[in-house]
Amino acid sequence: MDQQFIIDALDEEILSDDDFSNSDLDSDIVVESEHDTCTEESGLSSDENESSDQNYLGKDGTKWKAQMPPSNSRTRSHNLVTHLPGVKGVAKNSKTIIDSWQLFFPDEVISEIVNFTNVKIQKVRENFARVRDAKDTDIIEMKAIIGLLYLSGSLRSSHQNLCDLWRTDGLGVDYFHATMNIRRFRFILQCLRFDDVNSRNTRIKTDRLAPVRNIFDGFVDRCQKYYTVSEYVTVDEMLESFRGKCRFRQYIANKPAKYGIKIFSLVDSRTFYNLNMEIYCGQQEEGPYKVVNSGKEIVLRLIKPISKTGRNVTCDNWFTSVPLATELLEKHRITMVGTIRKNKREIPPNFCHTRGKIIQSNMFGFTKDMTLVSHVPKKNKIVLLLSTMHHDNAIDSNNKPEIITFYNMTKGGVDVVDELKGNYSVARTSRRWPLTIFYSLLNIAGINSQLIYKANNNCNINRREFLQTLGKQLTMGYLQQRTNIKTLPIDVKRKIASILGEKYIEQSNAGPAREGRCYYCDRKKNRKTKTQCKNCENYICKEHTVTYCQKCCEDAQHSSDNSDYSEY
Repeated sequence: MDQQFIIDALDEEILSDDDFSNSDLDSDIVVESEHDTCTEESGLSSDENESSDQNYLGKDGTKWKAQMPPSNSRTRSHNLVTHLPGVKGVAKNSKTIIDSWQLFFPDEVISEIVNFTNVKIQKVRENFARVRDAKDTDIIEMKAIIGLLYLSGSLRSSHQNLCDLWRTDGLGVDYFHATMNIRRFRFILQCLRFDDVNSRNTRIKTDRLAPVRNIFDGFVDRCQKYYTVSEYVTVDEMLESFRGKCRFRQYIANKPAKYGIKIFSLVDSRTFYNLNMEIYCGQQEEGPYKVVNSGKEIVLRLIKPISKTGRNVTCDNWFTSVPLATELLEKHRITMVGTIRKNKREIPPNFCHTRGKIIQSNMFGFTKDMTLVSHVPKKNKIVLLLSTMHHDNAIDSNNKPEIITFYNMTKGGVDVVDELKGNYSVARTSRRWPLTIFYSLLNIAGINSQLIYKANNNCNINRREFLQTLGKQLTMGYLQQRTNIKTLPIDVKRKIASILGEKYIEQSNAGPAREGRCYYCDRKKNRKTKTQCKNCENYICKEHTVTYCQKCCEDAQHSSDNSDYSEY
């Protein structure tokens, strides 16, 4: 897998829309997130000496033994993985890049997006003098829009000004100019919708995520349907960069974007397949979508697809707690490894003290099913970890507990997905948060579909090549459709012909010559002619036509052939 994590942030501005300008959804409320992963190491000074007793007591009376429980050679039942990782179901038949991607965005979903977008287009059509400037879209054109987004991401141009991509002076990208008019591309992005705007005001009273609820939930269901993750998964949050108006916009100081929409995610720690997601939208109104947003409840909702499968969940100190670890083990047969905050009442005070402790020293506490470790990485700092997967005090070659080594190995699943998304992101600057969510789903679909394609074909294709091929295949249908436009400029027709191949060139040149604009005259003259050059097939007017008789042409051809042979 291509794991070069270079994040390219270029600026691009998409015109905003006023769909949410008068609704509560657009209230510019920024909440500082409680999820702070920078506090995993903490220190406390104390005059108390460490207890020499065989047991440690937490503030709530939880008893931890200093001696580890008797070892058992048999593997515990909760560490047995019965469902092997890999592609499953009908996804095994997806052998091409486009088929792998369409597992997550099938034609039915794109058709729904087209219908919702056309509703918006009909509303704004009266603002245009020409009907053709606001005509309805279709599935083929919508796929071309998505394809161009993937291509711009593969070129690391997602935030580059659109005008630079469509320039025709040699500094732009010919593929964009050949595929679609820039005005049409902007117009579709502005009108892009994912729900029925006519019923949104009713649905939004009980669901803040009404504008993206159907497309988001459907996408998550398909992610769970086609792939089985490995034995180690990670739970963490992603922050989709967004600075527009949104009631649940978050501020996280230690994130590169700092402001954005928070998405909790469950990711395979080995392959980085995104299995489950949940958008944080604050406290919902009374209704079917109101849930508890504590760290424990979020983890319990995210692990539902892997419940009772014997897997392990790695998470940071915002999620980790003793009650969560106990419930995961007893009710879901899932182990957990994670850092834990020192203010938890189950933690014995001795585990939080640093005075008198030697650097790289460790303190272990054991219960029947859990292990607690306090590690001193440097002076006056400690890190606390809780594990229901480890049941001993094993130390690795670097003098670190194996619990910490395992945590460091599996904690980065969501962070890697974040970097993969940022590497070749399709996201463009927008003031509409539903569009930001849609861009995120496209990025994740690119990652998941690549994993399925590689597994089905047993090949190693890098991410940039995969996305470029995907973008081209998504735009191919619209390119072929565009060749039927009679008023298309001849230079655009040539570019399309070169993209589609020689076979298309032969078909496009079949039949009698038609009228075209002179290649050499200024476009303002709009001089039409039916005369074409026999060599380059450019249309030429009388002013730029030179007449020769047949004998002179033959003599010129003969002399040219002789001059070629004279070089040898």
